[in-house]
Amino acid sequence: MSTGYRTRRAERILFRKMQKNKDFLYTKGEGVFYFINDLLLLTAFVLVAYPIIYVFSASFSSPSAVMSNKVYLWPVDFSLEGYKAVFQEAKVWLGYANTIFYTVVGTCINIVLTVMCAYPLSRKDFVGRNAFMFIVSFTMIFSGGMLPTYLVVKQMGMINTRWAMLLPGAIGAYNVIITRTYYQTNISDELLDAAYLDGCDNLGFLWRVVIPLSAPITAVMILFYAVGHWNTYFNAFIYLSNRQLFPLQLFLREILVMNQLTSNMTYDPEIAAAKQGLADLLKYSLIIVASLPIWCAYPFVQKYFVRGIMVGAIKG
Repeated sequence: MSTGYRTRRAERILFRKMQKNKDFLYTKGEGVFYFINDLLLLTAFVLVAYPIIYVFSASFSSPSAVMSNKVYLWPVDFSLEGYKAVFQEAKVWLGYANTIFYTVVGTCINIVLTVMCAYPLSRKDFVGRNAFMFIVSFTMIFSGGMLPTYLVVKQMGMINTRWAMLLPGAIGAYNVIITRTYYQTNISDELLDAAYLDGCDNLGFLWRVVIPLSAPITAVMILFYAVGHWNTYFNAFIYLSNRQLFPLQLFLREILVMNQLTSNMTYDPEIAAAKQGLADLLKYSLIIVASLPIWCAYPFVQKYFVRGIMVGAIKG
């Protein structure tokens, strides 16, 4: 039996003993602290998780069960009626296609511009970087307002075009600051000197060294921007009147409002109750339809999220 194997076996045995004897791991005061901490975390988890579970369960329940408040934790009278009503609308598929386009293309534009802005600001040899940093930070406090922004978009000929959904919010000052801080704290000057000795210029250093070493913060920025594009609807309200360009959120709102109005305009009590139940069911089905793609994408970037956001926001 090799020495390495015996050492690993001894470590495993010691760890099991430590798990059985909690007093050996921490003192009584620490035990109370961990108990209270775990209790608070569990409470926070329940407060966050239960509404999501309720919405998910209600979306798979029957309209009568939802309307009579019979749903608490599990689906009651399992039904896909809400999803059928949503996906029978051709405009939902059009909205999905438009929103996917806005999310993918818009996020790519956001990431490119954010990196191009954050990297020079992270360099100590960049002349005037403090002045530029002040200008970037200033926009977080003061802005031109909605009307001047609309006039700028109109003068640039972007009204009723896809560019109106992509360019006005192409870069975020907060995200630039986080990315710049990450570069400052994780990309050392020695790496830059070594790259210069190897004949690498600034663009080559950014592409070959900085970006590969910045996967955590890049993943965080992708998540931030993608969620913003997926949930956006206000810009579409302002800049778009062509229904062929509407994002998913506008179509879902339209379906919900129309069903609500239809139920309110019905005078037969039984028919009105049925339509009201369907309208209530639609609310939960629409939430799932609009949120599910982001929920599915989040696990792929979650391992980078905590590291990237903590290092980018606290240090520096």
